[in-house]
Amino acid sequence: MTVISMKHLLETGMHFGHRTGRWHPKMKPYIFTERNGIHIIDLQQTVRALHEACDLIRDTVASGGEVLFVGTKRQAQDAIENESQRCNMPYVNRRWLGGMITNWRTMKERIDELERLESENEAGEWDALKKKERLMLNRKIDKLQYRLGGIRSMNGLPRLMFVVDVRRESAAIKEANILNIPVIAMVDSNCDPSPVEYVLPANDDAIRAIRLMMTYMADAVLEGVNLRKDEESTDEQGLHRSVDAMETIAESDEDLLGASTLAKLSSGELDFAGVPDDAGTIDKTENETSSESVDSPDLKSVEDDDNNNVDDSDLDKAESDIVKADDIEDSSGSKLEE
Repeated sequence: MTVISMKHLLETGMHFGHRTGRWHPKMKPYIFTERNGIHIIDLQQTVRALHEACDLIRDTVASGGEVLFVGTKRQAQDAIENESQRCNMPYVNRRWLGGMITNWRTMKERIDELERLESENEAGEWDALKKKERLMLNRKIDKLQYRLGGIRSMNGLPRLMFVVDVRRESAAIKEANILNIPVIAMVDSNCDPSPVEYVLPANDDAIRAIRLMMTYMADAVLEGVNLRKDEESTDEQGLHRSVDAMETIAESDEDLLGASTLAKLSSGELDFAGVPDDAGTIDKTENETSSESVDSPDLKSVEDDDNNNVDDSDLDKAESDIVKADDIEDSSGSKLEE
């Protein structure tokens, strides 16, 4: 984990802002005090923001994302280039070209052209050309390398963007906002922090402060790369273990069937040839249906027998019961009339 020290921030002059007359009102929450007409930045907020930014960069890189570092001012050019190359991340330290990420398809074509020219030069295809033609092609390579050399390794749009000096890199921040790319930026007391999602209140003019900030960012990137490698190695080990376990479950037919079953098969005692798989089930169902037909009598025949077995005495008894019921009804009706 990246260790951020308040002492190191103070030693690099990270807390010095601009003169009070040049401040931006939206930076008021990040200003600690005023001294000799200069705003002093609250480094406690800087430390908290740095921890959050480093964790975000680490998680982004661990998940396979890229971070684009942008800093074209003279104080930041060397730090941006050195630390970005140390952590193998794309960077822009010369000039931000319009549409560098919003028109990424065109930029990718220019990068492909640069690689094609370099491969032709290395293969000796320019030896047959005239001196002036070779000179013009070399100048074209230098121009493309100067403008696009930092992003030639970028595979696609970045997942994060780190910016030094919000005012100078306003075009880069605007393109990132259009593409919904989160921006982490060093914001001085004279800058507007509203377009930046992760504000790092800090002095963006001191070379030592910029170098220290870039060191923290590069360390977070390397930490994320190590986490990604550990996860990949863990997945590979788990895959090998599962394959080995499957191989050790059954290495031969003897482990599956047993020695006695194999002996019976070899001697011919167990012969399954020509017997369909569902023969047993068919015989079983036929036996069950036949047994049911034998055991259970026909309901209709039983009912007919019952109807035929009714005696005449039972009919006479039923008629007498009906007559008695009629007499009872007549007597009750006459009583009600009285």
